[in-house]
Amino acid sequence: MRGDPRSRQHPLPRRAALALLCVAAGALLAATPSGAAPRPQLEGVHNWAFAIGHGMLAGDADAVARRLERFDLAVIDGESARRREVGALRREGTVVLGYLSVGTIERWRSWYPRLRRYRLRAWRDWEGEWFADVARAGLRRELVGRIAPRLLRKGFDGLFLDNVDMIERRRHRAQRPGMRRLVRRLARLVHERGKLLFAQNGARGMRRFGIARYLDGWNREDVTWTYDFDRRRYARQSPGAIAAAQRELRGMARRGIFVTATDYTRPGDAEALAEAVANACAARALPYVSDVGLTARRLPGTPLRCG
Repeated sequence: MRGDPRSRQHPLPRRAALALLCVAAGALLAATPSGAAPRPQLEGVHNWAFAIGHGMLAGDADAVARRLERFDLAVIDGESARRREVGALRREGTVVLGYLSVGTIERWRSWYPRLRRYRLRAWRDWEGEWFADVARAGLRRELVGRIAPRLLRKGFDGLFLDNVDMIERRRHRAQRPGMRRLVRRLARLVHERGKLLFAQNGARGMRRFGIARYLDGWNREDVTWTYDFDRRRYARQSPGAIAAAQRELRGMARRGIFVTATDYTRPGDAEALAEAVANACAARALPYVSDVGLTARRLPGTPLRCG
């Protein structure tokens, strides 16, 4: 998981010519994701924005719409967004998903006082955030019965779940059955309303523990470029890690799940951006590239796309 509406501030690659050739090749192969989910809302989606960082919801509803209307799909913060902003974007034809972390408890959320009792170990990469004890039925009731319906009432086309992949950590093995129950109930909640359910990361765990079957879409972060929190710098993934991420994307697509990819690069690094787009497109995923905070200053002037 990366940026949030409060803009968390934490603090070479292949040659550009080769990367741009890869983009062109990827475009021929991946005008749209292979095996895209058969949801009518996604049929016209050819680009997207992971727009949950600082500045994305600044201004009035019209300002937000102008900022994001050029994207076919936009993920915005579920709590911070207002109904009129969601409506303005949807009127422009953008599919709008509300971001909701279900695997962590965040101190800055309005529902924090109700959820703080379900905190586990603090997440050292993000101050003010703890892993969530989804094994406890009380937390699942809060998320399914109160929080998710509150977000959906704003008019979102669906929800984008974060930190479901916490169950891949060895110390969180006890959370696996609870997370599966939680995602299953959230899927029922959104699908009964004709809406979409996306999540990200943790492909192996989602397949192994039966979670992938409930998803319409899936995002893979850090396919080619990531942010190294220990060294406080952007870093390229190893060739093996890139290939593994691409296999995950293709595998999810074969399941009929709509796939996207997000990479984090240093501002102004055109070579890294081109390489990230090329590798996402080669895996038949829609690309998005930003800084680690997913801030508005890195929102592309022209949507990134494969064709």
